[in-house]
Amino acid sequence: MMFTLKGVLMSDIQINDIARAENDTGSPESQIFFLTQKINLLTEHIKVHKKDFHSRRGLLMMVGKRNRLMAYLKKKNVGKYTEVADKLKLRKK
Repeated sequence: MMFTLKGVLMSDIQINDIARAENDTGSPESQIFFLTQKINLLTEHIKVHKKDFHSRRGLLMMVGKRNRLMAYLKKKNVGKYTEVADKLKLRKK
């Protein structure tokens, strides 16, 4: 399965490693994956357009939401938390 996010083609190879089921979009693990993809795209946009403060605010809100989801996942399932953090190369807190 392939999906696009604002014209960028991404494969689901990584999401299959993280998600609980094939069409899983609601679990914290898959939400963290999709937020990370959006954050990476928006980070590249911010590097080019340094004065785009509206997008910067959206980026900060997404990072905050991902941090809250990571904290929830750590509280509920530490093993899955470390697995997701390792696969997405996120820092553990």
